[in-house]
Amino acid sequence: MMSNDDFHYYEPAKGHGLPHDPFNAMVGPRPIGWISSRDSKGQLNLAPYSFFNAFNYTPPIIGFASIGAKDSLHNIRETGEFGWNLATRPLAEAMNQSCAMVPPEVNEFELAGLTPTASQRIAAPRVLESPVSFECKLTQILQLQGADGVPVPTWLVLGEVVGVYIARHLLKDGIYDTAAAQPILRGGGPADYFAVTPDNLFRMFRPR
Repeated sequence: MMSNDDFHYYEPAKGHGLPHDPFNAMVGPRPIGWISSRDSKGQLNLAPYSFFNAFNYTPPIIGFASIGAKDSLHNIRETGEFGWNLATRPLAEAMNQSCAMVPPEVNEFELAGLTPTASQRIAAPRVLESPVSFECKLTQILQLQGADGVPVPTWLVLGEVVGVYIARHLLKDGIYDTAAAQPILRGGGPADYFAVTPDNLFRMFRPR
């Protein structure tokens, strides 16, 4: 059994005292919000966000946090919609290219060598190469704040999923095969990612 002496304790406001901030590593690995959007003039944007997850079943709601007022946030505020695209192991390098700090007029689809393809319920395109995509309508944008009530320059963007694309080869007897899609997830450290593979699988059924 461990004792208190076996723990490294720190208060974030006072610094962690470690070579690299461990917060992202402990809350992880995290799914990647690979967000496609377009502004009111039709300029496309594609960017990955590692602060991302699903938050509700009915209706299905997903969300991501924009640390700083980035192009995705601006576009979604203007148009009220966005796409989410699954980042997979074969698309890892392209996903990484799309996070380059470039001016708003640069098309990250072109930068990453990806194909924008039309959605059905929203004007923002999806990534054709991605095996899973969601079409989303904006529901809320919330600026985060600290425990002291002071706003921080981070915005939580929430959207209702109104359209879903799943590559048919990922449906095994009608059941979505998570590992077959080879999703990648963000870990801690400056460059750590993880992949979901079949050998990671274990099952637990809920108690009755």
